[in-house]
Amino acid sequence: MNSTKDYFSSDLSGKHIHFVGIKGTGMAALVEICFARKAKISGSDVSEKFYTDEILSKLGITPTLFSKDNITDDIIVVIYSSAYKLNENPELIEAQKKNIPCILYSEALGEISKLAKSSGVSGVHGKTTTTGLVGTIIKELNIPSQVLAGSSIKTFGNCTISIGHKYFVAETCEYQRHFMAFHPQNIILTSVESDHQDFYPTFKDIQNAFVDYGCLLPQNGNLIYCADDDGAVETAGIIKSKRNDINFIPYGFNAEGDYKILSATVDDGKQFFKIAQNPDFEFELTVPGIHNVRNSTAAIALTQILYLDDKGKKSFADLTESEKSEILTKTKDALNKFSGSKRRSEIVAKFQNKNGDEVVVIDDYGHHPTAIKTTLKGFRDFYPDKYLIADFMSHTYSRTQALLDEFASSFEDCDEIILHKIYSSARENPKDFEGKVSGQILYEKTAKNYPNKKCSYYEEILDASDYVFEKINEKLPKGKNGYVLITMGAGDNWKLGIDIINKNKKLKESSK
Repeated sequence: MNSTKDYFSSDLSGKHIHFVGIKGTGMAALVEICFARKAKISGSDVSEKFYTDEILSKLGITPTLFSKDNITDDIIVVIYSSAYKLNENPELIEAQKKNIPCILYSEALGEISKLAKSSGVSGVHGKTTTTGLVGTIIKELNIPSQVLAGSSIKTFGNCTISIGHKYFVAETCEYQRHFMAFHPQNIILTSVESDHQDFYPTFKDIQNAFVDYGCLLPQNGNLIYCADDDGAVETAGIIKSKRNDINFIPYGFNAEGDYKILSATVDDGKQFFKIAQNPDFEFELTVPGIHNVRNSTAAIALTQILYLDDKGKKSFADLTESEKSEILTKTKDALNKFSGSKRRSEIVAKFQNKNGDEVVVIDDYGHHPTAIKTTLKGFRDFYPDKYLIADFMSHTYSRTQALLDEFASSFEDCDEIILHKIYSSARENPKDFEGKVSGQILYEKTAKNYPNKKCSYYEEILDASDYVFEKINEKLPKGKNGYVLITMGAGDNWKLGIDIINKNKKLKESSK
């Protein structure tokens, strides 16, 4: 049998790879990578429509429903999502009968990472956006790379970009230690906090995973870590005690060195910031939140490492003044072009209500208290005079139970809060949490924490639709200039925003 490295060479012409769970965001991104390498691709999933259907359609791929008949003899490897089990899925069972190798998505990603100078973007928060920023800068600098993000990035066109195979950059996930299959030469570490409590019951458990990941770096590898995140700083310190043969590159307001953020301001829907490397040069960013200034600085650090390596230079100081000016200007242009990703502070629509006031509908994947706080703060800075409604749906009972108090105190920067039932995960049984945690319990705690804010609970998402639509068509409170509706969470409450948009269209059509 061939070794798995044979399946992921830079040229996959004529090789048939089958994907089980092809509509998953990471899976669709991996499909794009293999497609760029000219593989023959097939895949299957459930019938429900996802935004990745459009990505696959652009590649001429139509997913089929699960069936053992999809496993043909010419398939050289089956890649499957961790959502599916080897002994349960009919295609995986059939592939094993035919002695066709079956490997997890994370393992496939690891095999691809062996074939290039690879960089992993990791952390509890900010992985997707930071990867998108890295890829956008790489595209502008024309560094020969493939970049894979965990969502559709607007400046990529899809989830990946492909302009060569010398470098590979990927979002790498800590859940179930999936990132341990990756082979990084550089790592970005954005944050380390307690999360995925079903797999990491304590902070130490999840921190140990990040420590082990950092220790995968080779001699002279680079750990680019956020000096503003206590968990990342502590984790970097532990890695340093184990591995003093790698380079530690801090970034952030509390950093020392080139990637210290010197200043950050917001003006007219843009962020402006400077870093110590070139204190007179100002970068611009069109996405909100101080966390995205940090993410951008991490992206600058990594892309400079790759750019210098590609040019055969050891440090930024080795560049000519002309080269320095070029890399800074192109990086600034890239950051200015970056407009976010699917479900990450995504502006879904802007329209005028019946009174002529602007309504902005935004969707965001933030599903951890820290992410909620920083995201809402970012939008409050961008829209200081708008009435901000946060609609949040918590994801997983275990996370909600472990961080209940933190969730219930995450909404300081919005004017109004709407909550729903918990969006469960297939990996947990809701009955195990009866009487311990629920959307109703989260609502009661949140309402108690914010007695001066309007706080509502609707068990089902669309039960809130009529109320929200009436609300955004009310006369604005004094001092407010328009509405912002943000649907937040890893669940499917994004449907509320779509329903509100459709209601507005119907209203406009009926008034013609």
